[in-house]
Amino acid sequence: MGALPLPTLDQAVSALRDGATSSRELCESVLGRIDTVDSRIGAYLYVDREEVLADAAAADRRRADGSQLGPFDGIPIAVKDNMAVRGQPLTCASRILKDFVSPYDATVIERLRSQGFIFLGRTNMDEFAMGSSNENSGLQATSNPHDSSRVPGGSSGGSAAAVAGGEAIVALGSDTGGSIRLPASFCGVVGVKPTYGRVSRYGLVAFASSLDQIGPLTRTVRDSALMLDIISGRDPRDSTSLPEPAGGCASCLSAASVNGMRCGMPREYFEVEGLDPSVRECVENAARQLEAEGAEIVEVSLPMLKYAIAAYYIIATAEASANLARFDGVRYGLRDSEGEAESLLAQYRLSRARGFGDEVKRRIILGTYVLSSGYYDAYYLRAQKVRTLIRKDFEHAFTECDVILSPVSPEPAYKKGELATPLRMYLADIYTISVNLAGICGLSVPCGATESGLPIGLQMLAPALHEKRLLQAAATYEAIRGDL
Repeated sequence: MGALPLPTLDQAVSALRDGATSSRELCESVLGRIDTVDSRIGAYLYVDREEVLADAAAADRRRADGSQLGPFDGIPIAVKDNMAVRGQPLTCASRILKDFVSPYDATVIERLRSQGFIFLGRTNMDEFAMGSSNENSGLQATSNPHDSSRVPGGSSGGSAAAVAGGEAIVALGSDTGGSIRLPASFCGVVGVKPTYGRVSRYGLVAFASSLDQIGPLTRTVRDSALMLDIISGRDPRDSTSLPEPAGGCASCLSAASVNGMRCGMPREYFEVEGLDPSVRECVENAARQLEAEGAEIVEVSLPMLKYAIAAYYIIATAEASANLARFDGVRYGLRDSEGEAESLLAQYRLSRARGFGDEVKRRIILGTYVLSSGYYDAYYLRAQKVRTLIRKDFEHAFTECDVILSPVSPEPAYKKGELATPLRMYLADIYTISVNLAGICGLSVPCGATESGLPIGLQMLAPALHEKRLLQAAATYEAIRGDL
């Protein structure tokens, strides 16, 4: 892949402040990198070069006359294609939303725009965020920057690949069952899934409303902390938004330490069938490094892990079937245009059959089934009870430790087409989905690589609203590794 030519977010802020670069130079560097490598990686679905350069020129004028919007004014950012950016396509990598352009900004986009961020374009994803590899995109393929024969992870694979491939300084993703952390691990970047409700979901196209959460993908822990400080906070337009004040994540890193911190290692996580030896070795080595810095490594138990996948794929598909009912080929998006529909119902069927990919159809069918009369109690209601037990597992575990350490995935990035069946793909989510079910915060930070150079991520978890503790532990580990 070669050396990354772009600065980190923190470095870009310093360079702009000191006059070492301009926003236009920064954006031209990113656009040049996209021109050079994206034909191989396929991270972007859409880039508006003219708009980016016009926005960069405006940022440079503001900086010159002293009216800049803040330290981030003029820094380009990539956005996953399921968040609304006014005037840009919003397709969720699905044919059913082909040519749809967002008429408004999501709350996270408003907050970034108020700071002067420039929106590079739309990154590829699994269609409607349904997938763990980015192979379910309805529009194009994305490759892992470290090995183009392998997947970048999903569903935020385009955002992770853009950051890892030097095509973005930072990017936004969304995480419903690991969709930030998994691609972060596979691509060797930092990815944070905030506490549910910490970041507004207004303007995020819903997959599973009780699980979805927006978060950053960056090259460093500090960059993720800077992003969280901007995008977090109460939003009255999102009824699930928490009143917790934003800020303080980046400033807390100056005193980052794990001395005296209890790091839990769940025994069940290391008994999973199919755990790759290289993943186990990297995660256990990370624990030893933290222990050498003063952390106490303790064993904890999360016994409900074995039920997490079943519960997740009932709850998530049930919510998806309800959320995706709005894509009917009437109000917006793809509509039967060949005159084949003899009735409104037939038009629905044709538009959805042509517009949705196989995985989306599969999840809609599963979700409709588990919500249907006679099966609601047996499946959906029982899954919600299991969800409560999973949350209680974490609550108990966090009485015995401050953070939890685990793999992100049982294996490194796999070859395209290697997990050919949906069931095998679903099982790859075993370490990540419990976090969304419990509503706690977690992240992936690089912790090593296989002999062939494929990145491996360390998952760190903390209780709800304890992002500062989580980021401090991750920043300390990152400093130990000294990769940057």
